[in-house]
Amino acid sequence: MPRQPFSVVIITNNAATRLGACLESASFADEIVVIDSGSTDGTAELAVERGARVVQKEWLGFGRQKQFAVATARHNWVLCRDADERVSGPLRASILAALAAPAARAYAMPRCNRFMGRWLRHGEGYPDWSLRLFDRRHARWSDDPVHEKVLTEAPPARLQGDLLHDSAETLASYLDKQNRYTSMQADALFKAGKHAGVAQLLLSPALRFVKFYCLHLGFLDGIPGLVHIAIGCCNSFLKYAKLIALQRNR
Repeated sequence: MPRQPFSVVIITNNAATRLGACLESASFADEIVVIDSGSTDGTAELAVERGARVVQKEWLGFGRQKQFAVATARHNWVLCRDADERVSGPLRASILAALAAPAARAYAMPRCNRFMGRWLRHGEGYPDWSLRLFDRRHARWSDDPVHEKVLTEAPPARLQGDLLHDSAETLASYLDKQNRYTSMQADALFKAGKHAGVAQLLLSPALRFVKFYCLHLGFLDGIPGLVHIAIGCCNSFLKYAKLIALQRNR
């Protein structure tokens, strides 16, 4: 069926071990654009070999880097991906159907996360709705350096089929990444003039645990589900602890 042409855009940095599967699952796009920030492991060369257009760009932070990728694409409809994500068969069909007769200007899709060797199907790990397909004339990425989001003029519609997220990283590297992210979050909150105290330190992790582990049935994902939410609760605590430390050192 005739449909809107679209570009897949991917930001990378030393992602050669994960990028191949990502590019393979993006082969149904009219264009693949890889925005690389100085990889030294052959990421850019691999992308070129697989038919992607590669543009080098110094790191701007997640939000601004992804928006640069969107602006670099040739088509107005863009599908934004990370290097460790794959489009499932059902999601591919759903995307093509939506672009054949767009009923919205932006679409969210369920993201399924693989953690400690298990695909999480409950709790905080699923469905993890992610807005990734949109018409760039009516939506854009925020400038947030971490936990960026797509800003739209109207609420997004939802697609069927999973976006499969498999970072294949060790638990140690995952924890290192979470430590960096909470530092960036605390810094962003501090610059925005936000404050935190004992209430945020205690209530934020507790409410997060009740919401995702109990109400959203995270316990059904076994030990990986428990570890996942425990790290999430720890992130909530650390984010506000770091914010309080910034306040005290001001």
